[in-house]
Amino acid sequence: MTSPEPSDILLRPAIASDAAAIARLLRVSLNAFDWLPVLHTPEEDLFFVRDIVLPNQQVTVAITGEHIIGFIAVNGDWVEQLYLDPAWTGRRIGSRLLAQATAGMSLVKLHCFQANTGARRFYERHDFRAEAFSEGSANEEGLPDILYVLRL
Repeated sequence: MTSPEPSDILLRPAIASDAAAIARLLRVSLNAFDWLPVLHTPEEDLFFVRDIVLPNQQVTVAITGEHIIGFIAVNGDWVEQLYLDPAWTGRRIGSRLLAQATAGMSLVKLHCFQANTGARRFYERHDFRAEAFSEGSANEEGLPDILYVLRL
């Protein structure tokens, strides 16, 4: 069996019943970074997605078959979350999620960890500009980050 082509991947608004799958995807994505401390249990991840992200942010999921393989969450001008299953990176899924979720926005902001070189390349390819660097005192991980801004 061959893996699906990017055109076989559907983007749709997230629904409440997606919470557990999104929380699992979030944990798989975060676990791929050996530099990122693990601060939350799977139960806390589920609470975060179900009770914080889904009710308060516009969330779009990327699915193939029955599986959620990526998601983006937007709140106002901010991209709060953008995660893909590590097995699905490099297939333009993140680009599709970002384009769809930010369509019609004139200003898009997000934070990215300085150590996340893959994400930094991704955002810079999409014309985001680094506007501020911090030592990490404003994020719970305590890791240096970057404020990226895209003005359309």
